[in-house]
Amino acid sequence: MKLKFKIDYRSIKFKTCLYFILFAGFLLIVLWFLQVLFLNNFYGVMKDEQTQRVVKDIQSNYKIQSNSKFLRSIETISNSNDMFIYIISSDGNTMYFKPSGDATSSNYYAEQIQTVNDAMLESKDRSAYLKIKSADDSKEVLAYGSLLTAKGKTPLLVYIFSPLFPISSTIQILTNQLVYVSFISLLVACLISFYLSIRITKPIRTITRSAERLADGEYGIMFKGGHYTEINHLADTLTRASIELEKSDMLQKDLIANVSHDLRTPLTMIKSYAEMIRDLSGNNPQKREQHLQVIIDEADRLNALVGDLLSISRMQSGKMVLERSDFNITHAVESIINTYKIMEVDEGYTFHFNCPVNFIVNGDEEKIKQVIANLVTNAIKFAGEDKTINISLKRRGKSVVCKVEDHGVGIKADELDHVWERYYRASSNMVRASEGSGLGLSIVKEILTLHKTDFGVSSTLGKGTTFWFELMYVKTEK
Repeated sequence: MKLKFKIDYRSIKFKTCLYFILFAGFLLIVLWFLQVLFLNNFYGVMKDEQTQRVVKDIQSNYKIQSNSKFLRSIETISNSNDMFIYIISSDGNTMYFKPSGDATSSNYYAEQIQTVNDAMLESKDRSAYLKIKSADDSKEVLAYGSLLTAKGKTPLLVYIFSPLFPISSTIQILTNQLVYVSFISLLVACLISFYLSIRITKPIRTITRSAERLADGEYGIMFKGGHYTEINHLADTLTRASIELEKSDMLQKDLIANVSHDLRTPLTMIKSYAEMIRDLSGNNPQKREQHLQVIIDEADRLNALVGDLLSISRMQSGKMVLERSDFNITHAVESIINTYKIMEVDEGYTFHFNCPVNFIVNGDEEKIKQVIANLVTNAIKFAGEDKTINISLKRRGKSVVCKVEDHGVGIKADELDHVWERYYRASSNMVRASEGSGLGLSIVKEILTLHKTDFGVSSTLGKGTTFWFELMYVKTEK
């Protein structure tokens, strides 16, 4: 069995290695060009600048220093520069040359000195600066000659020669070194690129495997990052997404189960009473009316459930747009309480509304009325034995706070944050009454979230629960 080794040319590992090696290769090519091909030019330019600087130093020192001090400064200059400096007086006496006492060097440059003298005579100038080639044209020397004169001083002839011919040996040395440097650099580049590619791709492969599990429906997966901030951030984001998907999946299952249950009950009732009308009460007007009323009530309940589901779906999808305006929230609360007045007579409920003035607030009036109605309906379900509901409006800073309070069994503190969820039933509450869709508080939350306002709930077991929300205060009317 033969194993085929296949390279993925689009993988991060391959491209990381390739780009790193190409970058290292590019740097080495640039280094070779600069150090080998252009070294002659660089060396010549540097020598030229160095020679001109030495000339200026000699000229300035000659004008301001005595002969003895001037010669000492020449000694210092010659020791710090790789140049042959030759100085003679106008009467032909040698005052200084470097290397000191080196007759071979003096004889070697005798021909070049004559060449410089000829150039000075031809140009009829006090100085000459030129390049002089050897007899076989294999070597070059930067040559400078100048006549130095100053008041009260003996005129001097200064010759400076800077050899260029050592450059070939330097290039050979650099070339040999660069061969080793290039090999070591490419080897190190390969090792580093391979190491970095593994460090980068390993956590990505781990995240990919976890993401495949998530795609297969395995929620709640914890994604592990690596050694890089971006990958850690990606892992954290995917972990949050996995947890949210798990919650969403659970909510979806609960929603389907609860909606199925709520749909099954009225449908069963409608079917049962329709069969009773057909088989038993069709000819009895009184029973027929009772059975038909049950069918109508259950149909209304189905309609309310579907309407609530559509409303909350529109809100969460962002398709619902608020129609903001300034409105009288005091009148809005009063109109809602009036719709429940019949319950004071028929069922013994008591509604207390505490608001001494008319508050004008900003918001979507119809949506806020729906919020208040849902909160009052929820309070009625769990009003307790006294069946008393307290509604109040009070100004607080730049807001008006609306509170709906009941005296029921209350909700545990660790369950308060869950009351806004669909179909949530607090353990301290009794089983939800058959009326309603179970989505009232979820709709309240979505509407108030769209208004970008604060809202909340507080409760004490055995004493009751208070729901509240704020709206932006505009003004007060008498």
